[in-house]
Parts: sequence; structure tokens; C-alpha cells
Amino acid sequence: MAGFMGTLLLIGVSANAQQQAQQTRQKADSVATKKAIIPEHSIVDEVIWVVGDEPILKSDVEQMRLQGEMEGMKWKGNPDCAIPEQIAVQKLFLHQAAIDSLDVTESEIAQTVDQQINFWINSAGSREKLEEYQGKSISQIRNDLHDDVKNNRLIQKMKQKLMANVSVTPADVRHYFQNLPEDSIPFIPTEVEVEILVRKPRIPQTEINRVKDQLRSFTDRVNKGETSFSTLARLYSEDPGSARQGGEMDYIGRGSLDPAFASVAFNLTDPKKISKIVESEFGYHIIQLIDKRGDRIKVRHILLKPKVTDDEIKQAMGRLDSITTDIKAGKFSFEDACSVLSEDKDTRNNHGLMAYSDPLSNKITSRIQMKNLPTEVAAEVEKLKVGELSAPFKMVDSKGKTVAAVVKLVNRVPGHRAKITEDFQAMQAIVQQKASEKKLHDWVVKKIKETYIRMDDRYKNCDFEYQGWVK
Repeated sequence: MAGFMGTLLLIGVSANAQQQAQQTRQKADSVATKKAIIPEHSIVDEVIWVVGDEPILKSDVEQMRLQGEMEGMKWKGNPDCAIPEQIAVQKLFLHQAAIDSLDVTESEIAQTVDQQINFWINSAGSREKLEEYQGKSISQIRNDLHDDVKNNRLIQKMKQKLMANVSVTPADVRHYFQNLPEDSIPFIPTEVEVEILVRKPRIPQTEINRVKDQLRSFTDRVNKGETSFSTLARLYSEDPGSARQGGEMDYIGRGSLDPAFASVAFNLTDPKKISKIVESEFGYHIIQLIDKRGDRIKVRHILLKPKVTDDEIKQAMGRLDSITTDIKAGKFSFEDACSVLSEDKDTRNNHGLMAYSDPLSNKITSRIQMKNLPTEVAAEVEKLKVGELSAPFKMVDSKGKTVAAVVKLVNRVPGHRAKITEDFQAMQAIVQQKASEKKLHDWVVKKIKETYIRMDDRYKNCDFEYQGWVK
């Protein structure tokens, strides 16, 4: 499972075209005539576009504009035109994702939400400043992000599916670059190769017992009829993706779940019974069956995570300090230490070497741009020379757990103009990305032609990136 469950797991026309198109227009026009009041801003909201049967609200555009400002985003052309067009394109991908039955795990969603909030906190300077800037608590921000993150992940999966068969040959790469003027040859940003050694804070048995006792008390209360499973999930579950849904996760396949969780969940047969306590990579759970459909299951669950104290984190960092002292004394290499002592299963079997999976090309590489490193790792790498080890530091891993780590900078390739002899893989990726972008662009143009579009008159003179919006 990539994030957790509830992150268990990240953005046409039919054969009966005329009849469905008419129904879509009636529904869309009905929605488009409605207006709503947004209490927190005391302004009138309105539908400014309709794509298929999905409305785009003025507030949607303002929210994307606000997010763009926080992230330093630059829009192509006039933002008043570019932003609603981008939202409309997203709705086209989401519509196709629904047709193709693409899915996203709740663990993926929770992981991405946490990363986004951490990025915003770093940008704002503190949790308090972020809450003041957005006028919401962190909990409210987290809840508001859930659906957006889910949609973005579905869009990403839909794009990956559309680009799955895009490939370029070495001849394509040479042909693309041979006639480019020097100042048009792509600049390759600085890339680094990094090894990481991770130690997890030891959790006392008393804390594990506390969590298990609390889950047993939940089971007992539900069995006695004192409360419902879903109520307890809303109040206590620490899986942000599913908690607000009463712990409920949509139909999901075994392969998208943590193996230990899946093993118990798929063996449940009675919706009235609650599972035994299950330990996963994310913490401890109890599970209740809702329904099964073939090889997919629908359940609700409650996740509790044992708490880690500052003292336990310091102990883990102290252990790393001792390990690095032995490495510097020549008792063993950093790579050997990673293979034997690291508790990060994603890098341990590769002597600690970190890797990056490009979400567009699906290719994995050990040469990573600084922006694609975890924030805490990038901060340490920035200070290192090649071959140096960092001091122990704490970070949040991909499962949302606080761990202690040490990194070694193995290699740094300074930014430079691409050379066919030295950067063929990067140049091939550039050509493939352009081919993929063309395929996506052509798909969007075709999809626009097949989809009912309605927009406010003030947008009809916009200089759009895609043709066919104005009909």
C-alpha cells in the first residue's frame, strides 16, 4: 500500500449519443442556473462553466488561484482564462477515469495530503501561520484537501494510462536534438545520488498494549450495542482518508492494500463481526466487512498509531550517531551498514541507494533532482560534499512515521546543457515527454469535441491552449 488505506491508497460520448447528450444538457443547464452563498466570504458564488454535466464554480477558480499563489505557480497567459480551462481539462480526465474504472487507495490520498500540508507549513513558516493564512484549522485543511488529492491522483493515473504506449527510439532522440541551436538545448538541473540509513524509534510494549486495549474496548462497545463502528471511526481513527467517512473505504482489490490488512479483511464473512487486531506498516487496526464483489472488498476500519516520544527519537538518533562513528573509524562501510542495519525496506536491499520513480514516464532512476528528494533529506544533502555523511536527523517517512536517518552524498552532477554522449537518458526522457504531451494534447482536443461545453459569455474571447471550447 502506498500511503494508507483509506491512503490505502493518487486525476465521452456514448453509443446513445443524441439521447444522452440531451439529458446532459438539461441537467447541466439546470445546475448552471443555480447560485449559492459562500458564508465565510459573504460573496455570491456562480457556475461559470459546465463540462459534460459537471459545473465549474467561480469559487473553484479562486481556490486554484490561491493555491497557485502559495506554490509560486505561473499561469500560461491570462489567469482568468487559464485557470478555468485547466479545471475543465481536469474534469475531462476525471470523466474518462470513471469510465475506465480507475481507482485510488485511501493510503495514497493520506500520504499526499500529509506531504502537501507539510510543504505549506514550511512555506508559511509554521502551522499557526498556515492556519491564519487559510482561515482554517489544520484538520479542516486536511479534510478539504482529501477530494482534491483523490482527483489529482486519478488524473495522474489516467494520464499514465493514455501515455502507456508512447515510446521513442535513439534515432528519434538524435533527430530531435541535432538541429537545435545551442541556447535551446535543455538545461539539466543538478542531480544527486544519495544513500540513506534509517532507524525507527523503539516503541515500548506499554504503548503498544495501550493501543491494543483501546481497540479492544472499541470492539466491546460495538458488540454491546453502545455505539456504532462508524461513529468510533469518525471520533478516533487516525487514518485521515477514511475517518471522516466513518472508517469506510470504497471497493478495493487485494493488491492495493497492506498484505497483513488484506489477509484479514478478505477472510471476513460476517458484517456483524469485527476482526481481530491487525498490525500493518501504518499501525494497528480493527476491520468490519461491508460487502464483497468478486475480487474486490468494501470494509470500514479504525487505525490507531502508537505514539513516539522525543526521548525515543533521540535514542534512535543516538544509535545512528554510534553507527556513523564506527563507519568513520573504518570498521565497516556505509553501504554495508545500510544493508544490515537500515530499517527502510525500500532502500536496504540496494545498499541504501535512494531512487526516484518519474510519475509520467514510470522510469526509476538513482539520479535525483533536489526538488524530488524528501524535504528533510534535501536540506541535509545541500550541506554535504561528495562522500560525506550527514549528522543524524529526524524525518517523516512515506508511511507517515517519524524516523531517524543519516544520508551519504554519493555523487553530484552540477546543472549543465545536455550532451548526447553523457545525458542520453535525460534527453530521451525529454523527447518522450514531448511525445507524451502531444498525445495528451491531441486526446484533450478530441475529448472536447465529444463533450458538452457551456461557458459564461465573458470567457468566449479567451486565448485558450486547447481548441474547441467555444461551440
